[in-house]
Amino acid sequence: MRDLPDYLAVLTVERGLSINTVKGYGSDLAAFGRWLERCGLAVEACERSHLRRYLSELRGAGLAARTAARSLAALRGFFRHLVESGRIAQDPTLELESPKLLRSLPRFLSDVEVDALLAAPDVSKPLGLRDKAMLETLYATGVRVSELVTLKVSGVRLEPGYVRVWGKGAKERIVPLGSSACQWLSRYLSQVRPALDTRRCEEVFLTQRGGPMTRQSFWRLLVAYGRRAGITGHLSPHVLRHSFATHLLEHGADLRAVQAMLGHADISTTEIYTHVTRERLRRLYASKHPRA
Repeated sequence: MRDLPDYLAVLTVERGLSINTVKGYGSDLAAFGRWLERCGLAVEACERSHLRRYLSELRGAGLAARTAARSLAALRGFFRHLVESGRIAQDPTLELESPKLLRSLPRFLSDVEVDALLAAPDVSKPLGLRDKAMLETLYATGVRVSELVTLKVSGVRLEPGYVRVWGKGAKERIVPLGSSACQWLSRYLSQVRPALDTRRCEEVFLTQRGGPMTRQSFWRLLVAYGRRAGITGHLSPHVLRHSFATHLLEHGADLRAVQAMLGHADISTTEIYTHVTRERLRRLYASKHPRA
């Protein structure tokens, strides 16, 4: 599809979507382009019936409903772009139904599990001290992993205790940084980072080779520390983000404040955590009340 590069450029430059979001849309649309080629169809000739068949094949291949919904979102945006640029007259994605999604409650760690995870790095070693600072920062701020690994040294303010991050849509926000995270970040920045910074990087967290930490590298570190801490079940950077939000609400934080710290554009996205805390209260009641 020759229009795809132009559309991805529009998403990046004009709409300000994150690199990861644009990559995801690009992957979905490239897969659709390959399907069109196999069917001998030009994108200009694509009709609603073709799209229904394509989405049906995705679901038949075992694709999760959420992934199929993202593919449809990518298709809608792409065909809208083709209409606006005059490449096609009608948008074939109109009136297409999105796959029904069951909203699952996010997984989060208990206070005990968080303590065990944060204690897992060996802080007597330079890289262990770096990892400790990363874990403390992630749990203290609830930032996305992409925001953590792109955090700039200039965005860290240890004295007032906050970090400046750039979230989805290139939106800037200020997130408080607790005393424990400040302490470990200060130690890392003064004792470890100068030796790692062989490439003069702006990012806070660096690898042994002096480059910025990647999302994938941090994910692997987190999983390894989770095993060391004895945490069972799925563990990802987003689980720590969920834990941050859930623990704040459990301790009485205002929902709007949590929304601001997480960088959610819509309060309904943050409200999922209130369901988590209510469900936990119901389980506690059922297990402890004599007449439950």
